[in-house]
Amino acid sequence: MTRWTTKLDGSDLPDKLLIGGKGWSVARMAALGLTVPPAFVITTEACTEYRRTKDFPDGLIDEIAEGLSWLEAQTGRTYGHGPSPLLVSVRSGAAISMPGMMDTVLNMGICGETETALTEECGDPAFARDTHRRFHELYSHIVLKTDAGELSNDDTAQDWAETIRAASGKDLPADPTDRLHAAVRAVFESWDSRRAKRYRKHHDISDDLGTAVVIQAMVFGNMSGASGTGVMFSRNPIDGNPTPYGEYLVNAQGEDVVSGKFTPRPLDTMRDTVPEAHDALLDGARRL
Repeated sequence: MTRWTTKLDGSDLPDKLLIGGKGWSVARMAALGLTVPPAFVITTEACTEYRRTKDFPDGLIDEIAEGLSWLEAQTGRTYGHGPSPLLVSVRSGAAISMPGMMDTVLNMGICGETETALTEECGDPAFARDTHRRFHELYSHIVLKTDAGELSNDDTAQDWAETIRAASGKDLPADPTDRLHAAVRAVFESWDSRRAKRYRKHHDISDDLGTAVVIQAMVFGNMSGASGTGVMFSRNPIDGNPTPYGEYLVNAQGEDVVSGKFTPRPLDTMRDTVPEAHDALLDGARRL
């Protein structure tokens, strides 16, 4: 562990107050040997310092760069470049769960060069374009705080940028690293959003805890009919029975589940298309 960040490689299980519930769970699953994409976490202490000064604490930018280099080494991919680009998610992670109250940006690291590289690597231009569009929509909403509406996969990245500029009066940074830093700031700031403050007041949660930020290598639920996303409980949360319970969306990403725009299917439908993944998921739930 360094001053403001720590790698979630399963070798250590830091205090949940420091790395947040999401980071703690990733580290615990990694320690159990479950298949978890590599990740590092920016601690709640960094958030506290950011809230105090309204800027990144000294050394944090260097530590983010070090964390990205570690993710590159773990995945054999490169952030912001081809031929095998690394894309990451940037997620909030408070020590006490606050479902839906704070912000997430997916597909960070996609740009013109990496869209082309993904197309060449996967042979699927529709997937690469869809991933690029999804990034623009989330970035404009979460980081630029604007509603640019639904963008179309038929348009170009320049078209999307112009639509976002017209709605927000702001440009997306050209450099994927600058975009990442802006997303981290947005997650820090979401701790003090109106809805988050109201939630904490209602549930008697301290305003001083702050949120961690988990930066994790992306996997792609929107890649094909053999890909998907969902939510699972290892036992039924309604009646407590020790049977897995969850929802599943084919060819989708996590935001599709929480947006309400799509109707998920029962978890059992995974067995019809990806039985090996379904069985591995249930095995992981039993181990947890």
